[in-house]
Amino acid sequence: MTAKIYKPSKTAMQSGRKTKISRGCEWVLAYMRKSAAKPDQLMGWQSSSDTARQVKMYFPDLESAVAYAEANDIDYVVQQPKSRRVKPRAYADNFAFTRNGAWTH
Repeated sequence: MTAKIYKPSKTAMQSGRKTKISRGCEWVLAYMRKSAAKPDQLMGWQSSSDTARQVKMYFPDLESAVAYAEANDIDYVVQQPKSRRVKPRAYADNFAFTRNGAWTH
């Protein structure tokens, strides 16, 4: 069974830079899909016989998630989060003469 260890990104409803943290646990261990999802005959919903896909475990740091996976003989893949480069700007930069494009409303 293969699992993915990752740090979830913020949702589209969040405008700040903090991600969703569940009680101090930043890292998630989730199992990867083993079988393809197929539409249900009656309702058309996506269904699968893979019940391990529903399990998500939260860990406070990467080391404890890796230690859990190794202790329970779980193959894992670590997906590191992408870092965000912040360019400091001022409101006056919108009206600068060195601006590349024309200022519009």
